Amino acid sequence: MTLRAARLYLALAVGMALVACGQTSSPSGHGPADTTPATALTPPANQAAPTESVTERQEVGLAPTQPAKIARLRNEDGSESVDDSGENGNHNSLLAAVASTMAAATSAASAAATNSPPAIQWTEGVNYTRLVPAQPTAVAPGQIEVLEFFWYGCPHCNAIDPLVESWRKTKAPYIGFSRVPVMWSAGHRATARLFYTLKNLGKVDELHAAVFKEIHVNGDPLITSDPNDAAGAERLQSAFVAKLGISPDEFAKAYHSFSVDTDLQRADELGLRYRIEGVPTFIINGKYLTDVRLAGSPERLLVLVNDLAAQEHRH
Repeated sequence: MTLRAARLYLALAVGMALVACGQTSSPSGHGPADTTPATALTPPANQAAPTESVTERQEVGLAPTQPAKIARLRNEDGSESVDDSGENGNHNSLLAAVASTMAAATSAASAAATNSPPAIQWTEGVNYTRLVPAQPTAVAPGQIEVLEFFWYGCPHCNAIDPLVESWRKTKAPYIGFSRVPVMWSAGHRATARLFYTLKNLGKVDELHAAVFKEIHVNGDPLITSDPNDAAGAERLQSAFVAKLGISPDEFAKAYHSFSVDTDLQRADELGLRYRIEGVPTFIINGKYLTDVRLAGSPERLLVLVNDLAAQEHRH
């Protein structure tokens, strides 16, 4: 073999080897791999990487090496990415944009995780009581029933009501929420009748907070000093709602209606079934009972109600 032929053979072999390493395909086979092979070697930190001269590369049939163009780009989200585009500038720009988007999403998710409060661990028998046997509910299939037992004259019910009302407006759509007034005595029954009368008139959501205010802020108990004076309680309540736009005749008709009597009977049955001994008390799907004391605070109580309802919904 002549010297010239040997040199050509050597150049061809080296060129084929270099081409084979440089065209390693990605798993999809549609482009160059964007990761460094695990077997790639790098020079030691105290030793410079070997270099080739332009003449040496030309001798084996390769184009002279071009210096990479590196630019730090500022993205729309304020972060920066590096564009090392050379001949594959468009491809690398796309990779930089994808990397920037992923980085921004990861950063946002990390920030959300950092700012979110830790999940509360609830304990059966400590934060809530399981009811055995579970009681039937009165909601549509797929709905989770939540009942709040309350009394208009209770200061704790008055204090928590703004939170309950806010929760009611933003609760999960699968929660069917109802308030149930307690029926422990004639005085409790009188204000329970007021509640169901307002419900019958379609005014309970509008005037529920106003009843609490009348009793706890304005000092009007809406019953007489004799809890058994049902007629006196009706007169006081009729005068109160008249100031809110409900006529005495309209009020009296609803007050003594069969619908209100039926609601009062059901409220009495529910109170006995769940053995309600204090208010406010919440019942979740006929299975769990909890209150402010068990949950730890009014805010925690509503979180617990949500968590138990979500647990029931998943099952």
